[in-house]
Amino acid sequence: MGYVNDYEQARDLCQETFIKVWQNLDGFRSEASAGTWIFRIATNTCLRHMEKHKKKQQVPIPDIPAEEKQQDTARQLGLLQRFIAELPEIDRIIISLELEDVKQAEIAEITGLSPGNVRIRIHRIKEYLGKRFNEYGK
Repeated sequence: MGYVNDYEQARDLCQETFIKVWQNLDGFRSEASAGTWIFRIATNTCLRHMEKHKKKQQVPIPDIPAEEKQQDTARQLGLLQRFIAELPEIDRIIISLELEDVKQAEIAEITGLSPGNVRIRIHRIKEYLGKRFNEYGK
């Protein structure tokens, strides 16, 4: 969801990822954990999809209902998804993995960045998201 913000596209990309995992299973060399390997395949699948659809890539931002009955948690989650969608591509990848509780060392391996750079980016992304929430009135 962090890449496309569309449930059906996310399901298609997930299915495509696991097809690629299955097709390349014999190529898995155990140099990294299976989770890191699968995350890398998922990331590459999503990035290729985004590159193919870059011209059309107007990320749909879900409408946030103004009704009082809407639960605050759901509203904040919608805002978070909206603010994450505004991030540059690599930052969306990093924060999505961080939110999935992937270890920062694995995020570094998946993204090709140094562990120190990942820590700095996560810190800056969190600051940015906090700033956006404050600007929105949270």
